Amino acid sequence: MIKIILSFFLFSLLSLSLLFGQGKIFIPMDLKQSEHLKAYGIAYTAITRGMQVDWLLNYRGGSFLMDMNDEMATLCRIRGVFFNQISGTEAVSIYTEVQDENNNMDVVRLEKEPKIAVYVPPEFNPWDDAVTLALDYAEIPYDKIWNDEILRGELSKYDWIHLHHEDFTGQYGKFYASFANTQWYIEQQIIYENNAKKNGYRKVSEMMRDIAFNIKSYVANGGFLFAMCSATDSYDIALSAKNVDICDKMFDGDPPDQNAQSKLDYSQTVAFTDFKLEMNPYVYEYSDIDIQPAEIGNFENDYFTLFDFSAKYDPVPTMLTQNHVNIIRGFMGQTTAFRENLIKKSVTIMGKREGTNQIKYIRGDFGRGTFCFLGGHDPEDYQHQVGDPPTELSLHKNSPGYRLILNNVLFPAAKKKKQKT
Repeated sequence: MIKIILSFFLFSLLSLSLLFGQGKIFIPMDLKQSEHLKAYGIAYTAITRGMQVDWLLNYRGGSFLMDMNDEMATLCRIRGVFFNQISGTEAVSIYTEVQDENNNMDVVRLEKEPKIAVYVPPEFNPWDDAVTLALDYAEIPYDKIWNDEILRGELSKYDWIHLHHEDFTGQYGKFYASFANTQWYIEQQIIYENNAKKNGYRKVSEMMRDIAFNIKSYVANGGFLFAMCSATDSYDIALSAKNVDICDKMFDGDPPDQNAQSKLDYSQTVAFTDFKLEMNPYVYEYSDIDIQPAEIGNFENDYFTLFDFSAKYDPVPTMLTQNHVNIIRGFMGQTTAFRENLIKKSVTIMGKREGTNQIKYIRGDFGRGTFCFLGGHDPEDYQHQVGDPPTELSLHKNSPGYRLILNNVLFPAAKKKKQKT
């Protein structure tokens, strides 16, 4: 009873301050919005200016509300983001609706500027990573880091790290059969081998294993990991192969352990378990975690559905699934989706292709941190190929798939919420 009275008192104070204070900038994120992706950049910029931004979960597609500020209003106009200037009375009405116990909505305060790192190899092409495309388009700043920085312990400076089409097993993406004689593949192998030697490693696979475990410690200590494409399953495979050689001689100079499968340690992984390795170096696949194109069938029917969560009692997956639609066009990648029976029970499934065992979007907690995996390479390039031109996001400014990426970018900015009792 005391808790109810206190909550009512605090809400009454908030209502009075809104009624007699300045107006608000309201950024709707439903179909009314003209620039969904750049709207995230507006929210991020406001936080960097010391402003508090309220993320209205499940209200008109996950809208944003902040104090009226001429600079932010001008920035919205410059970037083409649709917004309304509303009165204190209108803001109170919105907060009342969102916080009503009968509505599956809630308010999350964004107030901490997250420091963002993207794991970027030297030969990296920006159009090969959907997250850097999204960050650049939304005008959200980030740092590029690679193996040297992680091995030096610099990852602790960041709140959020992104991994994309990386291969943490040291098999160079298993591109050997198709690209072993191409210039880019040869140069990539040289860069990685030189980097491993520089850092005191005999093999690239051994260095990548330690990179994976450094990232795991980072998450355990409170960091946030977001991964897409092959960085999802290859990461867990590298963790499971902590004490076993799974690389063939064209990758590391000697044959793999013939008993590698039986020596995998699934207790080391964060998301997947009981998977079977693909040991053939000529097969473009790491394991049976990934869903094959033949299993997808007719590509025209490839859509996945976002799950509904309780905004008031389960805010984390609710934040990560905010969108203006709940059915999203699928997209392929070296790792396209995850086999449901190989996902650990502790992991939350957030997006699935209905009627199948194909899971697209998952999250979980590890230690004091969080990880989130999204299958596929580029939400607006269904079958991205090596050397394909970059996706032009100005043509996809309302992309629901790219919104999932940017939900993850803003997530670390949220004020930690106490669990309801």
